Amino acid sequence: MKINYEDDLRIDEEMLDWEFLEQATRMMKYCTIYAEAIKAESLAKESLDVCRADLDKAIRIAPDTFGINGKLTEEMVKNTIILQADFIASNHAYIEACYEAEMAKGAVRAMDHRKEALENMVKLHGQSYFAGPKVPHNLSETKLKWKKSVLPPVPVITRKR
Repeated sequence: MKINYEDDLRIDEEMLDWEFLEQATRMMKYCTIYAEAIKAESLAKESLDVCRADLDKAIRIAPDTFGINGKLTEEMVKNTIILQADFIASNHAYIEACYEAEMAKGAVRAMDHRKEALENMVKLHGQSYFAGPKVPHNLSETKLKWKKSVLPPVPVITRKR
């Protein structure tokens, strides 16, 4: 499950009341996604453990079918298990499930940050921040000008010949 939550993170500053009304629903959506991802991760871990146990048993019963001749050691069993295609596939599924769970966890955190941003925007609104000056300003341009005035220019180094 790939999470594309960029649209849900956007805030329409002209619809703060609506954004607040929708926040709990959005948060619940991502909490549900996270719970499902944790469940999928647990199931993938269980599947990996079962695969490991099945391979361990099979190797011990017939080591010659896995190319093991002579005395069977724990290290040989362990190394043989991780080389098997079934184990590799189960391990990759588990890694993917872990990744999806972490991404879902991040989405929940992002929604929490969105809530904080909404609260701060409402405070700014209450202070007439969005009423705007008579001459509107472009935040992108203002930010660019600020960066140019605050950050020193990058020196150009030339080599003497």
